[in-house]
Amino acid sequence: MRIRDLSLDDMNEAQKRVAEEAASGKRGRMPAPLRAWIHSPELGERAQKLGEFLRYDTILGPMLSELAILLIARHWTSHYEWYIHKREALKAGVSPDVVDDIAARKAAPIADEKAEALRLYVTELLDKKIVSAETHRLAVDQLGEQGVVELVGLLGYYTLVSMTLNAFEIMPPDGEPLELDH
Repeated sequence: MRIRDLSLDDMNEAQKRVAEEAASGKRGRMPAPLRAWIHSPELGERAQKLGEFLRYDTILGPMLSELAILLIARHWTSHYEWYIHKREALKAGVSPDVVDDIAARKAAPIADEKAEALRLYVTELLDKKIVSAETHRLAVDQLGEQGVVELVGLLGYYTLVSMTLNAFEIMPPDGEPLELDH
């Protein structure tokens, strides 16, 4: 890790408050990127609150949220993000074949219409930096306007997460394989 990993004993009062608040939330622990963000307590506090909403409380639901997170993790080759969210995606109902296709960067269609609309939207936005009217319309038809707005928020947040994990080399625990190639 490229940044000092602070224990509670090493933290100032603001840092402790943020760490304890994060651990007492829906995650039940301090999320990995907060290990870096804690060095800026206000950033850490705001980011982890946004992340808690985007991961657990959008109208997308767990399966679609985890699918989007895997697409972001693969885009950024974020090993820690993949390590955590692969198993969460599988638990949420993303099929192992879809997970394998994402890992291999295969653009294979997904049978579920909502999941496929999400995959097309995310892939197009990441690859082209814009979304066509047709892809946007399909996503709104399948996910609703609120769903698309929350999806874009989720993508932005998990881009921040992936960049943080990559920049500060926050990796899966020792002994865990790195499943993504560059």
